Amino acid sequence: MMFGTIISSPRSSLSLQQILELAHVYLDNAHKATDLNVALVLCHDVEVALSRGKKAAKRTSDKAIQDGVATVYFRLAGLLDSHGHRAEAQAFFKKAEKFG
Repeated sequence: MMFGTIISSPRSSLSLQQILELAHVYLDNAHKATDLNVALVLCHDVEVALSRGKKAAKRTSDKAIQDGVATVYFRLAGLLDSHGHRAEAQAFFKKAEKFG
């Protein structure tokens, strides 16, 4: 069976809550990855997902969303740190502090 078109990604229409859920999925899979390069690609995907919702997250008064963003940044920083990317990890720890 062949598909005539490729299904487009609805990423741009995701809510902040959905962006956070997607980021956690990427992080969970990055933690499970046995290949460092795969883990780093997933970390990059976390950063891309958050970059789309970061401005909206800063403007929201929803503390749960802000805490969720802080948690994702903290988890991302910890993962990068564990893989020896300390400078990048520190940058994400600082971003986590701004939200948390």
